[in-house]
Amino acid sequence: MLLLIPSSFAQDDAAVTNAELEKYAIAMDSIETLKTHLIATITDMVENNTKVSASRYNELSRIVDDSTKLVEASATADEINAIKEIVAKKQEETNKINEIFQSLAKDYIGAATYNKVRKALGADAELKSKYDAMMAKFKEQEESENN
Repeated sequence: MLLLIPSSFAQDDAAVTNAELEKYAIAMDSIETLKTHLIATITDMVENNTKVSASRYNELSRIVDDSTKLVEASATADEINAIKEIVAKKQEETNKINEIFQSLAKDYIGAATYNKVRKALGADAELKSKYDAMMAKFKEQEESENN
């Protein structure tokens, strides 16, 4: 009987608290919001670009670093420059999101707690359900604020 007590305490220490889960969810929601904003920004840059059409962007963005393929695709200098500008903006904003993510994980949640919650979400269906409900609530709040 005494042998079971320490292991049950150890499991309790490893359990994710509601406060930890909420911090994690807030951080992940923030990152998702930033990603959504980035997608909207890039989409807008592509759709409103006067030098390259959206379909041409999709075709050429995959080969923009391969000069031989660009020549084969008859890419113009204006198209290449427009694509490189969009790709640079995307990379710049992605780097910012990654920095914010690292800061949130390390400074807001705490690296150990972040890893604990992330791992627990993969192993605990009930915890994952609570997390999904939190994320849905955040999304609902954001949508009502935007309307």
